[in-house]
Amino acid sequence: MKKAKYYFNPHNLQYEKLEIPFRYKLLRAFGLVCAILVTTWLLTLGVNKLFPPQVASNIAQENRLLKDNYQNQQAQLKALQLQIAAMENRDNKIYRTIFEAKPIPDSIRQQTTEAQKAELAIATLSQNELIAATQTSIINLQTRLSALQTSYTELERLAANKADLLAHIPAIQPVSNKDLSRIASGFGMRIDPVYKTVKMHKGLDFTAPQGTPVYATANGIVTKAEYSPTGYGNHVLISHSTSYETLYGHMVKLNCTVGKVVTRGQLIGWVGSTGKSTGPHCHYEVHLNGEAVNPIYYFYNDLNAAQFEQLTKLAAANNQSID
Repeated sequence: MKKAKYYFNPHNLQYEKLEIPFRYKLLRAFGLVCAILVTTWLLTLGVNKLFPPQVASNIAQENRLLKDNYQNQQAQLKALQLQIAAMENRDNKIYRTIFEAKPIPDSIRQQTTEAQKAELAIATLSQNELIAATQTSIINLQTRLSALQTSYTELERLAANKADLLAHIPAIQPVSNKDLSRIASGFGMRIDPVYKTVKMHKGLDFTAPQGTPVYATANGIVTKAEYSPTGYGNHVLISHSTSYETLYGHMVKLNCTVGKVVTRGQLIGWVGSTGKSTGPHCHYEVHLNGEAVNPIYYFYNDLNAAQFEQLTKLAAANNQSID
């Protein structure tokens, strides 16, 4: 119940009930409504000045773009991480099979101070700058991965061909020589057994009974299998690659023909004394890029260090060839 209000009337010295005219009530209500409307208008004006509608819309749109860019970069980074993991796996395999050593992890190569500097730099970037910097890092990583992919693909090809490549390099003696007693004449200037003059002896002479097997010292293709009455007699020339050839001379009989593909250790003939020869032996030469080289350096599948030293001394001590 609304309480009645009274006022003291000094004319009659009595308290009388206060009656507010209707027009005053209406005027008060109107003033209140006006005050509310003005206050609302002022607040709206202030908010619009501080946060214009276009700016708010731009901020919302920028946030959406930043979110989309961030999600795209996260997807790209995830894809790069998968590629890096695959490259690390291939890297380890290559180091184990070719270099026989573990690669140093990238985390060890990066110094702690450099990592701290990078963190501080990132902390000072704005959102747009951070997006741009991250995008630049992604592009750099993609470029590095592309180069590594090309490099490792080539290394894998070389690794796959390593065994085949080594199989085409002369690596054994052409005749069985376990006791290292068959070297009769070495590579270098030697006395000719017929003319008794000093001339270049381009190979090694392995003495052996007639009929002793002669073997191919590496994989290759026979390019010559013929007889020369004044030279190497029955002899075979094998091409092993674009760099290497081997020659086997003075055989009593051949066991191959031109164009035949041979493998290391395959029988290609038997020791004899045909052509310009003073006794049964196998004259053996190694050619590298068309030039005769000392065959003694191409027995690494047959000899250990001590045997190689012994064979080298034997080859150097003999000063007269058999052919």
